[in-house]
Amino acid sequence: MKKIFMIALAILISVAFVTTVFAQAPKDAPKPAAAADKPAVDKPAKAEKAAKPAKAKAKAFTGEVVNADAAAFVAKDKKGEMTFDVSGVKGYKAEGYKAGDKVVVKYSEKDGKMMASAITKAKAPAKKEAPKKEMKKEDKPAATPPAPPAKK
Repeated sequence: MKKIFMIALAILISVAFVTTVFAQAPKDAPKPAAAADKPAVDKPAKAEKAAKPAKAKAKAFTGEVVNADAAAFVAKDKKGEMTFDVSGVKGYKAEGYKAGDKVVVKYSEKDGKMMASAITKAKAPAKKEAPKKEMKKEDKPAATPPAPPAKK
């Protein structure tokens, strides 16, 4: 029984070590002997296409202004503060924003920076005033004479 257990254990350990060796092998390993036997033929270099950076998706951020200046725009929401680079925003004037203003910032992430493309003030929801109910003469309570004083 001990011999069977030892053989099974040896097979299990060898399988464990062999799989880790295969996992560490490089994916683009050169072919050993077959590639070395063939003479190297220089192929004309193909023109490599310039890798186009993936277009950054435009995102929107809604929050309150913390600070606005000519170089950066800082706004915060429930999750925290974000700083935006405003160099690409057309018509941006820092004087138009004050702390506490609600804003919507459209931005994209480029080279680790948040590049704003548009900043607009969020419209505050209009407060609807309850209609005042006017009392008509008929709705007014009738004037009653005061009650006579109670007798003792």
